[in-house]
Amino acid sequence: MGLSTLHNVRFAGMATCVPKRVVDNIEDAPPQIRSERERLVRNIGIRQRRLCPEWQCFSDLAFVAAEKLLADLEWSRDEIDALIVVSQSPDYIIPATSIILQDRLDLPHTTIAFDVNLGCSGYPFGIHLLGSMIASGAIKKGLLLVGDRAGSIKDPIFSDAGTATALEFDANAAPMFFNLNSDGSGHRAIMLPVGGHREPVTTQHTLQHRDENGFLRSPMDLILDGTAVLSFSTQRVPPAVDTLLNYAKTEKEQIDYFVFHQANRMINETIRKKLGLAAEKVPSTLHDFGNTSGASLPVTMTARLHTTLDDAKHRLLLCGFGIGLSWGGAIVDIESATFPALIEA
Repeated sequence: MGLSTLHNVRFAGMATCVPKRVVDNIEDAPPQIRSERERLVRNIGIRQRRLCPEWQCFSDLAFVAAEKLLADLEWSRDEIDALIVVSQSPDYIIPATSIILQDRLDLPHTTIAFDVNLGCSGYPFGIHLLGSMIASGAIKKGLLLVGDRAGSIKDPIFSDAGTATALEFDANAAPMFFNLNSDGSGHRAIMLPVGGHREPVTTQHTLQHRDENGFLRSPMDLILDGTAVLSFSTQRVPPAVDTLLNYAKTEKEQIDYFVFHQANRMINETIRKKLGLAAEKVPSTLHDFGNTSGASLPVTMTARLHTTLDDAKHRLLLCGFGIGLSWGGAIVDIESATFPALIEA
């Protein structure tokens, strides 16, 4: 069981950057499928999404978020001991995007920089990874950059975002509690089967066809088994949250906000109701931002809670789940942290 506690790690701040382009799932859909899209929007709860232009990568959004966060924290770049990038949207297959961002952000050569290939569950895993390095005493300050360029005009669910989170050593920080899990037997539920060494790209894979909605698709598009994802999310997440609360000896009433991965309305509402949580304690950004993959937790924290979290002390339960399959939760106390308003770039 992936239960653990980290001490001496302070959540110092977070910044989120999204593309300027807003796509409306109804207004921007082809006329012949608008009535179908209206029904879909009612079910999944996603009306608008943010999409990058062709030239823009996830790393561009993360770079802007990191620059803003460093400026607002007034941290010297020479103080950054580690830079971890959690994304499934790298600039290149090789080298690692983190290495490129280390240079773009003008961080010292002594900065430990590496990538982690995780999607929807990636934020709690990333907090644990960077936090473990800090808790060990090996480093004092680090940046965690999380996000993806996952959206497309033909897909009504996914959206693009880049985020930056700052953690630092603090002997007086409240402990962080984690419950991290993986089940690779379900890896085919969400996958890009073409493009790796298991199935390299061939000419045949690049051939496109028009689907029933008139959108061009190819074998290189994402495969998503909605039924399997629904079953996994609603069956695994609620007991994992309860296990984390029990491990941390924390009652639900002691959590100020429960921030879940923004999958879709049906999944998220089922999880909320199974856990018996009041709607006002479970912020959502599905309607305005869609499913931003690994960035959905920080996107929601920034878009819905940033004016709250930069004030008094709050205890949050963060829970990401999805591709892998993997799911992870963290209980984090946030006090006097830096939370810039949402950035558009």
